[in-house]
Amino acid sequence: MGSIISLKLLVFSPLLISIVFLLPIFSGHTVLIRRFAKIFAGLHFLYALLFYVFANFTTENDNYLSLINSIAGNVENGQLPLNFFSELTFFGSSWINSLGIKLTFGLDGISLFFVILTSFLVLMTCIASKGIIQQKHSLFYALIFILETAILGVFASCDMFEFFMFWELELIPMYFLISLWGDGKAKKSAMKFLLYTFIGSLFMLVGFLMLYNFNFIATGMFSADIHTLTLNIDTTPVYLQILASLFMLFGFAVKLPIIPFHTWLPNAHVDAPTPVSMLLAGILLKMGGYGIIRFNLQLLPDAFLYIAPYLVVLAFINIIFAAIVAYYQNDIKAIVAYSSISTMGIVLLGICSLNTLGIAGAIFLMLAHGIISATLFFIVGTIYKRTKTRELVQLGGLAKVMPRLAGFSLVFMFAGIGVPATMGFVGEFLSFVGAFGSSILNNYMIQTIVIISILVLILSAAYLLKLIHKVFYGSQLERWNSLSDITNHEFVILFVMTFVVIIFGVYPMPIIDTISPCILSIVEAFGG
Repeated sequence: MGSIISLKLLVFSPLLISIVFLLPIFSGHTVLIRRFAKIFAGLHFLYALLFYVFANFTTENDNYLSLINSIAGNVENGQLPLNFFSELTFFGSSWINSLGIKLTFGLDGISLFFVILTSFLVLMTCIASKGIIQQKHSLFYALIFILETAILGVFASCDMFEFFMFWELELIPMYFLISLWGDGKAKKSAMKFLLYTFIGSLFMLVGFLMLYNFNFIATGMFSADIHTLTLNIDTTPVYLQILASLFMLFGFAVKLPIIPFHTWLPNAHVDAPTPVSMLLAGILLKMGGYGIIRFNLQLLPDAFLYIAPYLVVLAFINIIFAAIVAYYQNDIKAIVAYSSISTMGIVLLGICSLNTLGIAGAIFLMLAHGIISATLFFIVGTIYKRTKTRELVQLGGLAKVMPRLAGFSLVFMFAGIGVPATMGFVGEFLSFVGAFGSSILNNYMIQTIVIISILVLILSAAYLLKLIHKVFYGSQLERWNSLSDITNHEFVILFVMTFVVIIFGVYPMPIIDTISPCILSIVEAFGG
């Protein structure tokens, strides 16, 4: 098994391939570059799927698994939260061994699907870049694969300083992807993204250093291993845990994003090229939610009990404020961007439920939103490529000339609203049910907030249906009569995305069953 499944290969192979793209052999060979990128991205996605296939059969690293299982308690059916573990050493030594800092990688049921989502959307991005990226192809794909390594490192890290390193590494390729291939105020938007995320990361680092110090005081040993820290955190006073949790939460709030730290997102989306918007909405926002689950929930449960009610209020503000702002936008890309912010509010609400249903719903909704939002941005990019405009007032009647695109757009608008038989419905339903029925957040104010949040979905339906009506079914303008429908490669992307959204909307259990043991191990700390 170890010779077939390698986390180090999964994480670092995109980085190695990015170096290949910068070799002179690819200079000026656009078609070759695109084909090579798609082939590698496809193979890497299939390799990521192998981890899901073999997850239940992995028995390596029994000692580490025993450690994790001792944290998790007795999980139903004897399922272990962690399925894979690997350490990257240098000449037989850990990364910074004297300080207890290691490059260790692990996948559990939660991180496994975010890894698969990442590799899948990178593949879709490589296919979608055809006809959109017109220059510096080698550099573009090199940055895409560097970004993939950084994101995979975030989801697979078992050491908090390693987590921070990959978290920061992601900033560099994303900055250049927006600034070099974006339009409008791309450089300004890229810088805003960089500064917001970097400042948030500094607060997160302070929180990590506090945890690192807490563990040293408790044990007399240096360790940055996430699961070791989980074992020893109970010796730290709750007020210090709350302080560390707030510092980390600030960094995750910027990435999620939580209002008022959201302003970088609409700017970045509007000015970024379509493939980059797909990755930004599909994956990068999920890093914030994943961080909250991995560190605030798993690592500092006692502190999160105090913070959760206030986060519910922030989640409510996210949902309603972003929905209202989205309704009054004229740029269809901005509408989808604010829709993402509203959806992340529902994710935060599910996380704050502190029970199995709510957290499972939040994770599922993040995965669903990754597919849905990426596709919506692709659809917007497809429209812009043909019309050279994203303004609602300048569009209309496109369904007559682009019926296939209109059909796919309807599917994903309904998925974004949360219509049954789509992934969006499953995630939203579980998140709201979990939040409303939370025994920990069981008070009338919280339940009222949840009810109002559910009613706000009517507003979400309003702005998405307004978008689809004005773009595709409004009065047709004569200048759009000559537009062509989607090409074959665009059809492939939309068909695959539709298949995924519907198949897991109808039958979500392959995902739910895999993430449930991990969620149970987290919820046990709350008695939920």
